[in-house]
Amino acid sequence: MYRSQPCLQGLSLIFLVPLFFNFHASYGDVGTAALCSPPYLPTACYGSDASQFPSSKFFAAAGHGIWDEGAACGRQYSVRCISDSTPDACNQNQTIQITIVDHIGQEASVPSAYNTTVFLSATAFRTIANSSTTSSPYINIEFQQIHGGEYVSLDKGKVPPSAPNPTTHGP
Repeated sequence: MYRSQPCLQGLSLIFLVPLFFNFHASYGDVGTAALCSPPYLPTACYGSDASQFPSSKFFAAAGHGIWDEGAACGRQYSVRCISDSTPDACNQNQTIQITIVDHIGQEASVPSAYNTTVFLSATAFRTIANSSTTSSPYINIEFQQIHGGEYVSLDKGKVPPSAPNPTTHGP
């Protein structure tokens, strides 16, 4: 009868336990964020209405990937910086809640803008990214849609828009 060697079992546990605790539980999606500079009006969602901006100044323009034909207007996301090509580019332990108020799609002047997930207001960008060390106008982010104050996975299908779709509700 073959008996497993207790020494090898114990050794494997020594290596597996630290690996288990080093895994980061990710509950959101990963994307990129860019800095969106003023002027912020008019927007694709609410035109020239300045009351659309949250008092926190944490808002964003949606990239093509989350725009959802205008249904993204008013959606809120939890966002945090996870990496950049520069060390210490992220302000650690900073998670913000943003509101989508605009869209930047294929017509954006920056060629890589089409693949950017969100374009953050200057206040939002500087809150999660250390602007003195960020060498790029883009950062990698973890983001998750918030619905009714609770997180909703983005792969669960469409969430009803919280604002009229600007592409179908004209003047």
